[in-house]
Amino acid sequence: MSNWIRPIERGWVVRDAVPGPDVDEFAEPDRVVAALAAPGAADSLLAVQHPARTPAALARGLDLAAAVPVARAVLERLRKRFYRPVREIVAPYRIEGPDGVALGLLCLVDPAAVTDEGAARVRHTEDVYPDVVAERAAVLAGLGCATSAALLVPATGGERLTAEVEQACAGLGLPDLSTSDAAGRRHDLWVVPAGPLQDRLLAAVDGADLLVADGNHRVAAAAAAGHGALLALVTAGPKLRIGAIHRVLTGTGLGPEDLVERWSAAGLDVRYDEHAVPVTGEAVVRAGSAVLRIPLPVPKDPWPVIDHEIVERVLFADALGVDPDGPCVRPLPAGRPLPPDADAVVMLAPVTYADVLAVHAAGRRMPRKATYFTPKPRSGLVLADLR
Repeated sequence: MSNWIRPIERGWVVRDAVPGPDVDEFAEPDRVVAALAAPGAADSLLAVQHPARTPAALARGLDLAAAVPVARAVLERLRKRFYRPVREIVAPYRIEGPDGVALGLLCLVDPAAVTDEGAARVRHTEDVYPDVVAERAAVLAGLGCATSAALLVPATGGERLTAEVEQACAGLGLPDLSTSDAAGRRHDLWVVPAGPLQDRLLAAVDGADLLVADGNHRVAAAAAAGHGALLALVTAGPKLRIGAIHRVLTGTGLGPEDLVERWSAAGLDVRYDEHAVPVTGEAVVRAGSAVLRIPLPVPKDPWPVIDHEIVERVLFADALGVDPDGPCVRPLPAGRPLPPDADAVVMLAPVTYADVLAVHAAGRRMPRKATYFTPKPRSGLVLADLR
């Protein structure tokens, strides 16, 4: 068996609850700052993950380089107080909640691994923001410890992995760790030491090429940090879901009438429809009290068409002169509250898993923040030393 998929040589499993606020990867910096301002949050795993956004770091004007040594000390205290050490383990992991079911394996993956033909074994499905990657890589390199796992899915052969993990969980009995998150998902985890069962589980992952379902920035940061290892939950479901991710326009100075005028001038068919709901091939825009439905133009190529690409290029860049990668455009997972400073929210239907695979097969990447795979592994249940 190759060594690009391997056990966690030195790690820590949380004894009970993950210390600190339960803030997910979609949190904007201001949400992280607000969460860290809560009593006791400065000495938490969230503070370790965002060391320059703690109240103390902000008060002292610390940059990331100066804040990381403080985070290392906090992490060491947390490991001693809330975690138990483990060696040479993998972790079968089951998540079940209102947004799906996933059975998978927590292990280490080399983010830079390639096949004999030179193709990447871990393949990004979305583009990334370079500044986010740089920040995360700096934290990861400074800590030498992974505190959250990327979600990877096999491009093919996932049924074998699901069957192996399901059989392992049934044979192991009660989980070593069982907890619930704020969204009502149940997270069960078993610790499997070196031996025949561990070998079988790793072998079920070893032959697959893996797509990044969630955590493109974490994968890129792990490669940039240079440790040669990424903490990952590899899963094929069996009931993974892709939720919708919308786009928020903010700080543009454009009101509803301005948006209608500019989009209409660009040749788009803008219709007022207070009952509109997002469907593939259309965008629904809520701006003030107005609800707009806009059929999206279909490009000549390439197939498949991803609505997020059309919205960002045609509605934002071409018609409004707004940079899709700039500060005026933010992703918004469905169900999240609209930011109070929003000019408009452009709602889009979820991308299908078949389209994600088709984009991958065509050698392309999805637009940034276009897919919201669930359920996700919970940050901080397992920590992995990467040095």
